[in-house]
Amino acid sequence: MKVFITGGSGFIGGHVIEALAADHDVLALARSDRSAATVRGYGAKAVAGALEDVDAAMLAGVDAVVHVAAYVEEHGPEEAFWEANVIGTQRVLDAAKAAGVRSFVHISSNATVFTGRGQVDVDEDAPYVLDQVLPYCRTKAEAERRVLEAHGPSFRTVALRPCFVWGPRDTSVLPALERMVAEGSFAWIDGGRPRVSTTHVDNLVHAVQLALEGRGPGGRSYFVTDGDDVTMREFIGGVAEAVGLDLPGRSLPGGLVRSVAWGLESTWALFGWSGPPPITRMAATLMSSDMTVKTDRAREELGWAPVIDRATGLARLGATRRAAA
Repeated sequence: MKVFITGGSGFIGGHVIEALAADHDVLALARSDRSAATVRGYGAKAVAGALEDVDAAMLAGVDAVVHVAAYVEEHGPEEAFWEANVIGTQRVLDAAKAAGVRSFVHISSNATVFTGRGQVDVDEDAPYVLDQVLPYCRTKAEAERRVLEAHGPSFRTVALRPCFVWGPRDTSVLPALERMVAEGSFAWIDGGRPRVSTTHVDNLVHAVQLALEGRGPGGRSYFVTDGDDVTMREFIGGVAEAVGLDLPGRSLPGGLVRSVAWGLESTWALFGWSGPPPITRMAATLMSSDMTVKTDRAREELGWAPVIDRATGLARLGATRRAAA
């Protein structure tokens, strides 16, 4: 199978390439020489270009697309989220359909249905939150809606929804922890008590492989997790311990942190300051909210189950970090 991947130089995309390269002809979009070298290192053939360059000619002869690329930032201009997450996804969708691609696997997120008000055992029937104040959540919801709407007899689409993706080469959870510890700004929110579902990257990649095999009816979304909901303290603390990072014990009330984050972002917008504030609305909301999901649909329709448990994932994360030191 010839598979075209966007976002292949990133955390998730790189793991997808590594998993597919042995058995498939993998092409990966690369917007720079550095990205091209990275995807080639993972086992893909680099295709020069950015999301705005993807067209039917670029996808000629491709059997399946795995769309991973997204603007995943805590803070940024509204238009950046919309252009990458919605317009970029639509552009790749249109190109894939025009080129006769048969399968489109979209890496979505639990953010598509995130309300920020505490959610437990959410399933895929929960409605999109298209009016969510957080632009990442809102634009990922709209992107997924378009992907599933594009499904048809000759163009099969699937959306996979991971939660707090972690593992080797993570570019969000661990780097953020290390930065906050170095700055002395880390604090638990509500004692780290909020319960969350998480997704080791290997468990997500396994779902991608099953989706590419044509499992399930298509036109559907699927939550993919580690199969064991944990508190934020257990999740963050486990990752930190695995890599030898000492976290302070101080804690702040969630309501206070949210209020401060809203105020800071308003101030940043008022004065037009660049860069994110010390605490963002997105970080404050995610860290202070319960968000657990059910994976029954993925298990029943894709035949999916976690391929790595938390203890093994943490042990491998620690070993990877020590080997790189």
